[in-house]
Amino acid sequence: MKRVTGIGGIFFKCQNPEKMKDWYKTHLGLATDAYGTTFEWRESENPNQKGHTQWSPFSETTKYFEPSQREFMINYRVENLTELVELLKAEGVTICDEIASYDYGKFVHILDAEGNKVELWEPVTEEFEKVAEGTTK
Repeated sequence: MKRVTGIGGIFFKCQNPEKMKDWYKTHLGLATDAYGTTFEWRESENPNQKGHTQWSPFSETTKYFEPSQREFMINYRVENLTELVELLKAEGVTICDEIASYDYGKFVHILDAEGNKVELWEPVTEEFEKVAEGTTK
C-alpha cells in the first residue's frame, strides 16, 4: 500500500493573510482567492487525471495548527486514509482527531516525531475538480 502520494497543500501562519495573498498575486502571479491558490497538475501514472495542491496563508492566531506550535502545516495526499490511520496507530503515531469526510475528500491530523501537526488527505478527485472549478461548494 502506498502511504503518501504527494503534497496536497502548504499552509502557513502570517500576520495578514489578505496582504500575503495580494503580495503573492502581485509579485509572483498566484491566482489567489479566499483560500489562497490551487495549483493544478496531472497524475504521472494517469495523465488524464488532474491533481491539485493548495497554498494557503492563515492568520497567525489560528488554532487550526494546534497542538503544534509551528508556523506551518503540510498536507499530504494519501490513497487509503482509513487503512493508513490503522497502520499509523499500530506504529504508535499520535492521531489528533477522527477522520472527517467532505465532498472533496477525507482528512485526519497526526503529529510527527517533533510534534508538528500534519494533515493527511484522501482526495475524492471528481468532486475536488468541481470545487476547484467553482461548479459546486
